[in-house]
Amino acid sequence: MKQAVRVAEAQEMVLGCVQPVGVEKVALLEALHRVTAEEVTAQRHIPLDDNSAMDGYAVRHTDVAGATRDRPAVLEVLEILPAGKRPRQRIAPGTAVKIMTGAPLPEGADTVVQVEHTDGSDTRVQIYRAPHLGSNLRRRGEDIRQGECVLAAQTFLRPAELGVLASVGKAQVLVYQRPRVAILATGDEIIDPGEPDTQGKIINSNSYTLAGQVAEAGGSALLLGVAPDDRAIMSQRIASGLRADVLITSGGVSVGSFDYVRECLDAFGCQVRFWTVAVRPGSPATFGMVGHVPVFSLPGNPVASMVTFELFVRPALRKMMGRRDLFRPRLDAVLQDEVEKRRGVRTLLRGVLRQDEGQPTVTTTGPQGSGILRSMSLANCLIDLPEDSEHLQPGTRVQVMPL
Repeated sequence: MKQAVRVAEAQEMVLGCVQPVGVEKVALLEALHRVTAEEVTAQRHIPLDDNSAMDGYAVRHTDVAGATRDRPAVLEVLEILPAGKRPRQRIAPGTAVKIMTGAPLPEGADTVVQVEHTDGSDTRVQIYRAPHLGSNLRRRGEDIRQGECVLAAQTFLRPAELGVLASVGKAQVLVYQRPRVAILATGDEIIDPGEPDTQGKIINSNSYTLAGQVAEAGGSALLLGVAPDDRAIMSQRIASGLRADVLITSGGVSVGSFDYVRECLDAFGCQVRFWTVAVRPGSPATFGMVGHVPVFSLPGNPVASMVTFELFVRPALRKMMGRRDLFRPRLDAVLQDEVEKRRGVRTLLRGVLRQDEGQPTVTTTGPQGSGILRSMSLANCLIDLPEDSEHLQPGTRVQVMPL
């Protein structure tokens, strides 16, 4: 039996084997939560011209300095200038242009008086209050300068980044592809939801939790159904899964007499990096490569399957999509329960993270069996207990992984 590897060692093995799957050009509306595969530079200044940040009047500051309601400055209105139009006239002493937000600043103007401080006239305006020199202006290039790098390669695209791309005229952007992840459940005892629930059968939940985890990580899931404990059928399903970018199997990697996943993978030339990991839940987790395709064989127990996905598959998918932040953030919290664990094995408990008077606290969700799937539904974090811990009292500071 192969010796169990530590979690950090297993993660290093996985990440050392995977690379981004490829790139594609997509429209902006398809680019949200993707990662750029190119550097984006601005081809022009933004704003292109000095323009008004307010609805009001473009003026020379010297014409309105000292204006009050009792002694307003009175200026001739040369034109009304909406956004998207160019000014036709230059501001001369004693004149103004009624200007809308975003309209280019007329030549000669150096300040905009917001309309609330005027009588709003279209012909001869009274100014009741003078702003500071240069007020209510957006200067040429104050947002982005021509030639400036606005988005580096490997930038994760949020709504704000989509707006930046649009503002520099990018209708399409080069991004890393989403990995296609094939998911195969195994075992004679497994049936899909909706099938007749006969005695001794187990409904396939793993394929659906894993598909959800793949989607949440940014990948695209392909369900291959359930492969019975039959070498020929399992081999056929695995061959189909190897046409994807990643293959995940659940179940069938323990020491049972009918666990055929290992020998089927061997037949496809799988180069196994590890067979088992020093972690609970999820010790019987296997990772290998068939050519350029990463293969994860995860435990059949539902919680163990989800936890090992979090530890090993999710970081790999994020690297394959060009992400730099591969792992979930960690934070410290005060444990509220008494916990017993086996020394020498890293243990992840399902927990509920709360704020108690500004102090993060965490409690377990209750029974922690690897088949108690509802414990994952109740949890909003995983409590990550290191190998050298054994008996933890309430009040112990522990590390948690928010989900």
